[in-house]
Amino acid sequence: MNAPGPERRLLAALQAKGRLRSLQPIAGIDFASNDYLGLANSAILRAAAREAVDRGVPLGAGSARLLRGNHVEHEALEAEAAVFFGTARSLYLANGYTANLAIFSTLPRPGDLVLHDALIHASAHDGMRFGRAAVLDFAHNDVTHAEAQIVAWRRAGGAGRIWLACESVYSMEGDLAPLAPLQALALRHGAVLVVDEAHATGVFGVQGRGLMEAADNVLLLHTCGKALGASGALICGAAGLIELLINKARSFIFSTAPSPLMAALVRAALRELQQGAAQAELTALVARAQAAAQALGLLRSGSQILPVVLGQNARTMQVAAAMQARGFDLRGIRPPTVPVGTARLRISITRNVTIAQIDTMFAALVAELEAV
Repeated sequence: MNAPGPERRLLAALQAKGRLRSLQPIAGIDFASNDYLGLANSAILRAAAREAVDRGVPLGAGSARLLRGNHVEHEALEAEAAVFFGTARSLYLANGYTANLAIFSTLPRPGDLVLHDALIHASAHDGMRFGRAAVLDFAHNDVTHAEAQIVAWRRAGGAGRIWLACESVYSMEGDLAPLAPLQALALRHGAVLVVDEAHATGVFGVQGRGLMEAADNVLLLHTCGKALGASGALICGAAGLIELLINKARSFIFSTAPSPLMAALVRAALRELQQGAAQAELTALVARAQAAAQALGLLRSGSQILPVVLGQNARTMQVAAAMQARGFDLRGIRPPTVPVGTARLRISITRNVTIAQIDTMFAALVAELEAV
């Protein structure tokens, strides 16, 4: 570390806590990425890219969408995504972080309440910080606690709209939200249910549409840089909400538009979802991984994300390094990404691996857990 002054001390403090981060090159068999359907480097998207370039789709947008950056590819994608996900409108933004920033900083108004699951993504938290609504959380996946929070807020004089926010698949836990009870809760209290489908899009639901069905009081976020293999994010919901984002969301208004070429690739990925084969193959791989984890006494999740909670930062990173040395790209996750004392290995199952590689990886993991 050659950083001067206070930066050196801050970095040293992170290192002492086992929380110093660094960038690592891609190496080893993929048990770390969110490229769930294996589309990011696929022949399907490569062909779509060539076709789009050949017909003149530009690589860059050149400006924000409200200036000269609005391309027909953006609009075509938004129209197709709205149909595919069953909503009135959709809006394409640069990534899921920007999209959550737009949602939570713009749509809840002064006097409203954002009530969110305690484990919701950092990007939602940052959006809430920029917003002007009251913010409360509820215990993870605890609908009873969520309702108690609403009742207490109303009794204390809260009179505005409620925005009930969750993820459908939690990125570090791998568990699923109780969406039906949350939807019922939202309907009872006239709330808007905001569901981040980032880790469900392409993986769950009919043709990969995710776990939450569209409804009048539901706002959906589908990211494009995970199972769809491209980049960007689609906010899908009622026309009025989308229009308000276009007019008021600073992270949309003041950002250069996403690449029109990337919009073309997302369109191709949505077409591929409708074939169903990639989702079916992933489902089989996930079932094998879950069975292997359970047989070895490791925690089993309800999704393609399997966390192995070790608790200690140092041990977590030692095991991750040992697995990487064996040729498996498996990463350790530490606070503040996860709560203190819950450092973990995050195993991600994608179509970039085979059943044989899954079996070999779990056998190696058990050996390393016993050794470290």
